[in-house]
Amino acid sequence: MASNKASRDGEKIWKTNIDKVNAELVTLTYGTIVAQLCSDFNSQYAEVNKQLDKMGYNIGMRLIEDFFAKSGLQRCGNFRETAETISKIGFKMFLNITPAVTNWSADNKSFSLIFDENPLADFVELPNDGRAQDELWFSNIFCGIIRGALEMVQMQIEAHYVSDVLRGNDTTEMRITLLRYMEDELPPDDE
Repeated sequence: MASNKASRDGEKIWKTNIDKVNAELVTLTYGTIVAQLCSDFNSQYAEVNKQLDKMGYNIGMRLIEDFFAKSGLQRCGNFRETAETISKIGFKMFLNITPAVTNWSADNKSFSLIFDENPLADFVELPNDGRAQDELWFSNIFCGIIRGALEMVQMQIEAHYVSDVLRGNDTTEMRITLLRYMEDELPPDDE
């Protein structure tokens, strides 16, 4: 799928096939969830990151069905096409943002998503405890969503943040690596 076609498709789907919700409501609700996790896990940010990833994974496993139903798309032909579809259609459909796909590895099994904007991070200040800036990945739910969605289409990936403007970095960058294509099998913890 050409990058421009993916952009046009994403814009069309956003305008015509998606029920909209108030972005501030989503942002504030998500922020409350993260704050509660920080409280529940006594600011053990590694555990908060794991819980956000796990929540995202469960969302992604279900969100992929909605993605296919509303987009009318079929499975992608290769990992590059998958990257463009995630960026220009998936993020556009559900969040009305389009992160840039960049930094491909030589073997085409790894790329970065660069977020110019992140609606989950609006109005956010990380806890000022001397650790959150180094340990908490506030939007880690996105990594889990992508991981869960791609596992449902037989791609096992690893996703993690490399940088985040909330941590004082210049950009927010997520790195996604294809680990393997899976045979048709049941998802983990599913019967």
